[in-house]
Amino acid sequence: MRAVIQRVKKGSVSVDGDIVGAIGPGLVVLIGVGAGDTVDDALYLAEKTANLRIFADAEDKMNLSVRDIKGEVLAISQFTLYADCRKGRRPGFSQAALPEEANLLYEKYVSSLKGMGLNVKTGIFQASMMVSIENDGPVTMLLDSKKTF
Repeated sequence: MRAVIQRVKKGSVSVDGDIVGAIGPGLVVLIGVGAGDTVDDALYLAEKTANLRIFADAEDKMNLSVRDIKGEVLAISQFTLYADCRKGRRPGFSQAALPEEANLLYEKYVSSLKGMGLNVKTGIFQASMMVSIENDGPVTMLLDSKKTF
């Protein structure tokens, strides 16, 4: 699984003009599920997301997690994180998980974050979504559950 994590002042996601999820300070996380990913991948990314120290402490050092600041998480499913753009000009998506599998692991990621006490909002799986992000920094991190070394 892959995650693009962005530290934000606020974020929201809308479908057909209606806001379906909105947060204040915290993280907007774009989640991609790859073919062959497992529950362990979802749990690994959730733990990293919840505990990644990318918020400033009193000395203005990145030393606090979203849990420490009691921030929120907006988790958006995004299969395009598995786009293969190496050949030609049109991306291929054969490395992305099938929708049924992807949704199960995305939901596991979300439920794991909630189980850690985080307030998590989501988009709508497979919907065409408009995501609004007010980056803070900007601070953007890339995580990949297969690159744990």
